[in-house]
Order: sequence, then structure tokens, then C-alpha cells
Amino acid sequence: MEETKRYIQSFLSQKKIDISADKAALFEAFIANEKNVNAVKIIQENQKMIMQNWILKNRIDDILTQTVSIPNGTVNKNYQAKIDFNALSWNDFIFFEIEGLESTGLEFNANDELIGTPKISGDLKIKILFRVQGEPEDSVLNEKTLTLIINPDPKSLWKDLESDKTDALWKPDNEIVATKFLDKNIVVASKRGRSHANKGSFREDDFTFKNLGEIGWSVLAVSDGAGSAKLSRQGSKIACDSVIQYFEENLNTEGLKEFDGVLSEHHHKATDETSKKISHFVYHNLSRAAHFAHQEIEEFAIKNEADLKDFHATLIFALVKKYDFGYAILTFGIGDCPIGLLNKDLTEVKLMNWIDVGDFGGGTRFITMPEIFQSDKFSTRFGFKLVDDFSYLMLMTDGIYDPKFVVEANLEKIDKWNEFLEDLNGKNEDGNKVDFDKGNTEIANQLSAWMDFWNPGNHDDRTLAIIY
Repeated sequence: MEETKRYIQSFLSQKKIDISADKAALFEAFIANEKNVNAVKIIQENQKMIMQNWILKNRIDDILTQTVSIPNGTVNKNYQAKIDFNALSWNDFIFFEIEGLESTGLEFNANDELIGTPKISGDLKIKILFRVQGEPEDSVLNEKTLTLIINPDPKSLWKDLESDKTDALWKPDNEIVATKFLDKNIVVASKRGRSHANKGSFREDDFTFKNLGEIGWSVLAVSDGAGSAKLSRQGSKIACDSVIQYFEENLNTEGLKEFDGVLSEHHHKATDETSKKISHFVYHNLSRAAHFAHQEIEEFAIKNEADLKDFHATLIFALVKKYDFGYAILTFGIGDCPIGLLNKDLTEVKLMNWIDVGDFGGGTRFITMPEIFQSDKFSTRFGFKLVDDFSYLMLMTDGIYDPKFVVEANLEKIDKWNEFLEDLNGKNEDGNKVDFDKGNTEIANQLSAWMDFWNPGNHDDRTLAIIY
């Protein structure tokens, strides 16, 4: 009764009607009337219903207008993102379901996560159909749309146009080989960079190797043609081929007998005298091979009425022989392509050449530059190592070195080389693995597939030669 009285008093007061003292008995009878009591109850229940309806509608509207951010994804790249209901204060959901993931490559799992590998790019519209506490079980579901941005696979944005096979200086866009190298194996892959494939231009890198069976030596050469030189693809080819030609024509069993003896003596007891003789042999033979490569490119340029600078190319090569007491490894390098020698148990690495980069090198140098042969630094371009055994001897162009080692200093850190080996072993986002089992007949294809790795800003030709 008191509640009815207060309500009616309040109502009449809002209407500016006061109950005078002489009307008190009348008012008491009025509020006691059953019809009036029931009317107040109905009004109060309706008010309560209106309030509840407003709170419910307001809650739903808050959810619908609530900002929900989902991390962007990329086509063909594993995706995982949690829709955290607690963090979003969606604890009052009594039912929900997700729509819009069909054919996207994504699914919503029991841990409230969007997971999968996106198949399509664009702004994906994901619908959350839900019902909150207070809504009838048969009510129409509310619909909230979330936008998930899936970026295109960067690789798909690059064209892969074939180079002109009718060009007189054409060479394959990609080249692979795997075979024997002395008593070890060798695998090489040379792949045209995306920047060239996008325009249909040529692969500028090159490589070649040969087992010079009669004398017991094997030679491997790698060259990177300068991107700014319009005929560098030919410069790199001539450079590599010329090195092989020089050693084929100028090394013979008779002439190498003395050096074999010096190496044996050096192995048993290294002296200043044996070191001096080795340095003389290395410089004498490898410098002539490098100079021969320079001359061959120069002659080709003259014959074709072209500028020598149009053939700019780096050049690294290694001359290797297996002895009873170990391996002799002789190297030469001009440019920014490293030669790395890893010991048998992968605890040490020897950088067999210094790199023409940064302040030390004064910028990249090329085998086509005559001044390198007169430089007082020319004698430092040669390397020699006599080892009992080794696990890997790697020659690479900057298309591999730049993205995988980044800076020159990392080339002398064994942990960086071990990271590189782990990468080759499949520890990469593509999961591409190179199996160095000597019985693996697919290793060249595996290395070529591995070399398709994505690294922003690094789209140059890639050449990697590995003796293992």
C-alpha cells in the first residue's frame, strides 16, 4: 500500500496536484481501491520492462559499434589471431557463431582463434552472429561485422617473364647442377632475381667448375654481373669460363710436382720458407688466371665494339686438391662475393677473401677494372688454407650474402654460418630444406627451391655453390 501511495503522490505532484488535509481520507480510500493498486503495478512493471529493454538495446548497440582490431594477414602465410572475448567484455554472450570464413583458408577454433593460411587477399568481412543475456532464445541473432585485411602474397606481385632466347648472349634464367667434386660432392644453383624476371631481363650471375682429373685439382668459379652494366651477363660468363680455361692450359703434372712437395713439407712442418713458396705459387698462378679473365673480357669487348665497363662483373674462384694429408684450398676474390670455409665440426669458419664493400673496400670492384692489378692491395686478394678436412666450402654472390648475412662482419662469425646452415636445413618460413645426404639426387632442385626465399628489398640474382 505504501508503495502505491508514494507512486500516486509522485505522479500527482508531477501534474501539480497537491492533496489538501481535508482530502486525506478521500486519498486514502483512492489508493486503497483495487483498480488503482493494480494500475500502479502494471505501470511499474511496464516501466521496468522499458528500462530492461533499453539496457538490452543499448548493450547490443555498444557491441555493434565497438571497435575490434584484428591483425592483418598475408596470402600463403600462416595466420593466427585470438578474438579475446574477456578483453572485449563479451562475457555476456549466451550464443555466437562465425560466418564468412568459407573458402578463405581460415577457421575459428575452440580457443577463440582465427587460424589457417589465407588463400585470398582483400578486406574479408567476418560476421559474428550473437545473442546476449536477456534476449529470448528464439530472438533474431544480432550481426557484427569484423574486417580482416589480407595482403597479397608479395611474390605474386612480381612477374616472371622469360628472357629473350633469340638474344646472341642469352643464357638460361635458372641453372642447377649437382655432381662430384674431387672426393666430395658439389651442388650449385644460380637463379635470376625477381627484379630481372619482372622485366624479362637476363640473369647476370654465372658459375662454372671442372675437375681437372689428370693433375688432381678441381676449380670452381662464381661471378656476379653488375646490374648497371648492360652486358654484364656476358662479362660474368667469360670471367668464369676463362678461369677454367687458364688452369686447363697452364697447370700440368710436371709443373705441379714441386708445389706438391712444398705442401707435403708444409703439412709436416710449416716454416717461413714453405709459407713463402706457397704464397709465391698462389700469387703467380691465381693472379695470372684473374688477369687472363680480364684480358678475355677486354678482347670480347673490342671485337664487339663495346665499352669494357659494359661487362663489369665480380669474380671469385677456388682451386682445390685432395692429398693424403688433407685439402689444399687456394682462392681469389674481386668484388662483394664471399668464400666461406667451415671446418669439419662446424666450430670455425674461415673467410677466404676480403669483400669489396664499405669503407674498407671503397665500393665494389670488378674484374674488368684494369687498376685492380696495379693496386697495392692486389696481393691481399688471395687466400690459402691447408686443412685435414672440411664440412663445407661455399661461394656465393651478394644475392645470397646480403639477405642472409646482412653485413660483412657476420661472415666471420661461426654462429651466423650455423644459422645459415639451419636455414638451409629447413628452418625458414617456407619450410624449404636442402638435404646434404650424399645419396640425395634431388639436392639441386631443393637448393633452387630454397633460393626462392622472400626478403624485402633483396631481389637480385642469387648464386650459391657448395662443396660438401
